[in-house]
Amino acid sequence: MRDFADTLAGSSELREFLMNPSVERSQKLKVLDAIAKRMGMFAQVRNFLAVILEHGRLDELNEILTEYGEVADAHAGAVEASITSARPLNPQDRAQLEAQVAKLAGARVRASYAEDAALLGGAVVQIGSTIYDGSVRAQLQRLKRRLVNA
Repeated sequence: MRDFADTLAGSSELREFLMNPSVERSQKLKVLDAIAKRMGMFAQVRNFLAVILEHGRLDELNEILTEYGEVADAHAGAVEASITSARPLNPQDRAQLEAQVAKLAGARVRASYAEDAALLGGAVVQIGSTIYDGSVRAQLQRLKRRLVNA
């Protein structure tokens, strides 16, 4: 479904066509069916998109997907983790870091990644409202505070 949302976001012509109230529902469904076939979409996903389309909620698709992801994660016992590192991480480093984060969270982790060179090294992990800062920048700031207070 995310592929369809990305396609919709990337094509103003498709958005205008599918959201145009003067275009007949049958025409919209033909286009949706063609896209679904090309993407290899499951029938249930296609039907769900048809319901959203019919109720004029296609412009809310990203919010619907975000909410669904949160509900599915809660049901599966998974948590969302935002991981920021000083440099891009290779797949092995990502897997190792995700395993450590899963231990911290006590749950399966769905991670999103970002880079911030200002961290200098290490990583910052956010799970919900909790932030674990293992960056070199944070370590240098703690050292500076200790030296100033000594």
